[in-house]
Order: sequence, then C-alpha cells, then structure tokens
Amino acid sequence: MLNYGFLTALALLCVMPLIHLFAVSFSSNSAATAGEVFLWPVEFTTKSYEFVLTESAFMNAMGVTLLRVLLGVTINMTITILVAYPLSKDAKALAGRTIYVWIFVFTMLFSGGIIPMYMTMRFLGLLDTIWVLVLHTAVPVFNIVILLNFFRNLPKELEEAALIDGAGHWRIMWGIFVPLSSASIATVTLFSIVMHWNAWFDGILFMNSPDHYPLQSYLYTVVVGIQSIINSSTDMEVLAMVSDRTARAAQLFVGSIPVLLVYPLLQRHFTKGIVLGSVKE
Repeated sequence: MLNYGFLTALALLCVMPLIHLFAVSFSSNSAATAGEVFLWPVEFTTKSYEFVLTESAFMNAMGVTLLRVLLGVTINMTITILVAYPLSKDAKALAGRTIYVWIFVFTMLFSGGIIPMYMTMRFLGLLDTIWVLVLHTAVPVFNIVILLNFFRNLPKELEEAALIDGAGHWRIMWGIFVPLSSASIATVTLFSIVMHWNAWFDGILFMNSPDHYPLQSYLYTVVVGIQSIINSSTDMEVLAMVSDRTARAAQLFVGSIPVLLVYPLLQRHFTKGIVLGSVKE
C-alpha cells in the first residue's frame, strides 16, 4: 500500500506541471498575470489557441517538424534494421563482427564535437535544408544495440529452417526477424520519434533562417521573446485576452500533443522491447 501511495504521489508530481500549463493556456490574460491559475482555468477563454493556430510562424515550424519526423524516423528505422541484423550474427557468420560492433560503440562514447559536425554539414551543402536535421542523426547506435540484442535472442532454428528452404538473408530479415521483433521495433521507433520531435539545438545551429526552424527551435525563441510577437498584433481583442504567459503555455501544450497521442499507442510494447533488447541470454 505504501508503494502504491508513493508511486501515485510521484505520478501526480509529474502530471501536475502539464495540467497547470493546460489551465494557464485556457485562462485570461489578467488571471494568468495575477497568478490566480493553478490546476483549473480562470476566466475560461480560447483566445490563446486562436492566436497560436493563426500564427503563421508556428504553423510553419509545426510543418517542418512533422516532415522531419516522417523522414527522420523512416531513415533511422531502415538503417537500424539493416545494421542490427548482420551484427546480430556470430563471428563465424560475419567476419570481423566484433570490430564492427566496437566501431559503433566508440561513436556512443566519443564525438568529434559541434564545430567539426557543423563544418561537415556546410561542406556537404546541407545547411538550411531539412536534410541537415535528419542525416546527422541517421545512425542511432543505441537503438541498433537494443535491436541487435533482440535479434540474437530469437531462436536460431528459425533462420536455419529458412536457409534450408532456400530463403536468403534479405527474405529472412524482412519475413521472419522483423515481424517477430515488433515489440523491440516499436520501442526504438518511439525513441526515434521523441528524439526528432524534441530536438531544438540542431535547428538553431544548422538553420540560417528562422522560417526553417523546427517546432522546438521555434518554441525556444518564443520563450525568449514572444512579447514582441504579441505587441506586433493589431487585434485589440488579442492584446486584451492574450499575454506572453498564456500564449507560451498554449504553444508548448500544442507542441506536446503529438507525442502524448503517439506514446500510449506504443507504450504496451515499451517495457517488453527495452528489457528483451537490452539483455543477451
């Protein structure tokens, strides 16, 4: 009972900031400014959301992020599966397997740094394009390690039977290993979605124009200077009902909705996938 009480209290502490943000976003300018809002909207209004959803910069940033997630997750998962499958074999089946694995692990421990990465992207001509946001994170080594360990836990008899029947490794990978690894694949897909959706620093680093910022990079600039956006509005009703605090809360909440919708769909696979993919028997 004590454990249930502690975990319930901990869960409430995690959820309360989101509820407070939600309440502020639906409250009036005066109530939010006066600090009267806690867990329930005061002087309920939807003006902040009307302001956010008609703000062209916000919608443009949302579009950039959706495109980034679509391209990034597709590239991440394709490379993850294509790399994890051969690395899941033993040294007899893949010569030099241990060397290849350590090369990937090395990149998890050491990095060239921001300046070499920026210079590489500039040399390739990728700056200020959507590709710079997805290609520098195209090989998620942590996800590869999880998936290759999951592949290694699958019965070897399945592969041997397929080889006897004349199937090649390409058919075995997509026809046997991938369908049987739905839990682990769902887990690493969730990791990839959250990583691309929450990334903000690379947008500011690689994009020369704010018009090309992904959503989280745009929200970072909003948190710093949204008052200038509101002051530029000529709608007096907006100026009366929307403040920097309510507009910021609305934008942050709208920005978190996609992840809140996707996570419950994949959550049932999360525990099984992370456990089975992290331990090699």
